[in-house]
Amino acid sequence: MIPDLTPIFSRYEALRQEVDALFQTVTRQFPECVHCQKGCNDCCSALFDLSFVEAMYINKAFEKAFDYGKERSDILTRASDVDRKLTRLKRELFKLEKNGTPEEEIMRKAAEARMPCPLLGNEGTCLLYEARPITCRIYGIPTAIAAESHVCGLSDFSPHATYPTVKMDKIQARLEAMSADIASLTGSRFTLDQVYVPLSMALLTRYDEQYLGISPAKED
Repeated sequence: MIPDLTPIFSRYEALRQEVDALFQTVTRQFPECVHCQKGCNDCCSALFDLSFVEAMYINKAFEKAFDYGKERSDILTRASDVDRKLTRLKRELFKLEKNGTPEEEIMRKAAEARMPCPLLGNEGTCLLYEARPITCRIYGIPTAIAAESHVCGLSDFSPHATYPTVKMDKIQARLEAMSADIASLTGSRFTLDQVYVPLSMALLTRYDEQYLGISPAKED
């Protein structure tokens, strides 16, 4: 049986609140630079993976928000389509790596690939906005990953100025710690803090005892 993971999910929600506060602080300080507003969904086609704790949390939020019906079916159909495209993309990038393509070129091609999020509705708004991932919440203000700076291409942050920057590595470390705690609390035989999946797969996955690695392993 899966134990109660509410305390871990509460920690995730607290981190999410911190991120929202950071976004609001930067927006207040530099309103002329941040152009995020309802109707803008440029970030909804960006590709990124979710840590295990976040993927599991969003899966639960999706299950709660969408009972059986057409809207749920449409979302899962889009998620399946995106997941197939991502699989092909990853195969292409792997071939490039095997052929000796420089890592910078591979990362550039990965960054240029864009696919609409399966949770993006027909009106261009997020269908699970309140539970959207942390990456979505912080998009639009300066961030840094492994000391490399990133910012939304639609913003007006100058490359020649200094701004408050969100260190995504620190956020990821906290997410990985929560994922590790899920493994510890459930007694999983898997290393969950190293599991990262796209949002499409998070929606399609059934996070049951077998997936979590807490049921007896099946024999071949």
